[in-house]
Amino acid sequence: MRKGVFYKRALAGFLAGIIAVGAFPVSAFSARKKDDVIKLRVCNWEEYIDFGDWDEGDKIDLESAEIFGVNAMWKDYEDWYYETYGKRVKVEYSSFGTNEDLYNMLTLGDEYDLVCPSEYMFMKLMDEGKLVPLSDHFYDTSDENNFYARGVSPYLKNIFDRSEINGESWSKYAAGYMWGVTGIVYNPEFVTEEEASTWKILGDTKFKRRITIKDNVRDSYFAAVGALKHDLLTDPKFKSDPDYLKNLEDEMNDVSPDTIQAVQDYLQDVKNNAYSFETESGKADMITGKVVANLQWSGDGVYTLDQADDVNFLLNYTVPVEATNVYFDGWVMLKSGIDGDAERQHAAEAFINFISRPDNVIRNMNYVGYTSVISGGDDPLIYEYAQWHFGAEDDEEDTVEYPLGWFFSGDEEDENYILTASSDCMNRQLRAQYPTKEDMARSSIMVCFDNETNEKINQMWINVRCFNLLDVPVWVWILIVLAIIAGIVLYFRAKKKKVY
Repeated sequence: MRKGVFYKRALAGFLAGIIAVGAFPVSAFSARKKDDVIKLRVCNWEEYIDFGDWDEGDKIDLESAEIFGVNAMWKDYEDWYYETYGKRVKVEYSSFGTNEDLYNMLTLGDEYDLVCPSEYMFMKLMDEGKLVPLSDHFYDTSDENNFYARGVSPYLKNIFDRSEINGESWSKYAAGYMWGVTGIVYNPEFVTEEEASTWKILGDTKFKRRITIKDNVRDSYFAAVGALKHDLLTDPKFKSDPDYLKNLEDEMNDVSPDTIQAVQDYLQDVKNNAYSFETESGKADMITGKVVANLQWSGDGVYTLDQADDVNFLLNYTVPVEATNVYFDGWVMLKSGIDGDAERQHAAEAFINFISRPDNVIRNMNYVGYTSVISGGDDPLIYEYAQWHFGAEDDEEDTVEYPLGWFFSGDEEDENYILTASSDCMNRQLRAQYPTKEDMARSSIMVCFDNETNEKINQMWINVRCFNLLDVPVWVWILIVLAIIAGIVLYFRAKKKKVY
């Protein structure tokens, strides 16, 4: 993940040329003494990588390999790095709870080499000039150890390539890790698929106090915009425009004063309608039946449905018709940690590659429940894992053909990636783990807002989440005014008695 070491001065001129073209050949490593160890400081989301220690029953038997996690992923990386590059690396692995926590940690002086924030946070770090670009060699597909470049989903790579900050693509600085979309987990006993397939469900009084929404300004803002612009976003004319994707991104990132005010008004109504704003409790509330619908990230949606299945409680998942937010967590290297050290950067990039190796991708997906950006390239393991996880039994009759070529090969018509799945999976874990091409066709990122816009949106969120005087009913104001008048009258009566 992170750090490397300075090269000896004797190689300075040679390395300057190498670094200039972004290459990191193994032969260049000679900076430390033989007993020196590269210390790599990695910071990731909590519980977001395989910690190993699997039970025998956790073993995943695929056609091409057997997947089993004994050690923590970063420990296996240390051994692999030594076997592959002949240098010892020691990973100092730590975690953070939210993107804002990570940013505060960095602001307070915590030093890391490799971190894994969400896309809006690595966009912010890009904008602030705090990141080191990935080397040219990192994207060299001729290197058999460059598992990321050789295996990243063509569809998702295109998003990273075309998404920019200050004219520079995400791909220059960030390598994807996990990804997903936002949607609605719902209880089909009380909510129809049609009702759940729109962001407007969040304000639907039919489900008063039976819905949860994210206690997160970005996710809630996106959902509110989707609900407010429902008619526009579902208009066939809007959807058939050649510039649909660009127009969709513009609409979903609309931060005009009128839209911010409309979102505030809408979310205040949602707050009065919802059971709660939450970040974690929504999963349990769905399973216990406290609520019947929940705005959810797809990875947590998979977890919720899995847990519900364990107690024979049926829940479904769907993606709203207006738009969905496609989100990413991605690895980026910090200038403050790498500090110009080529060995450290090589170790950081090698960490990304190691966890992008298909067997390790499966270990991490199996552990955290989210979907990797890695499709595997020519390696069949990850698709075999999808078949193992979602494929129908040989004698099963009620099945559907589920095209996954758009993700695995970049060709949605690719017959090599048409998964035969149980029809029960269609609007459940399979769709959450691998959305349909139609879902992805109406997906949009949330861009990185400037500081002034962030201040306005954060103030809007404070107004939503805090007590709002405008929500107090008129009759309450009348009682308050009468009480004040009564108090004044009593005060002056008492004062008059004292005079006499």
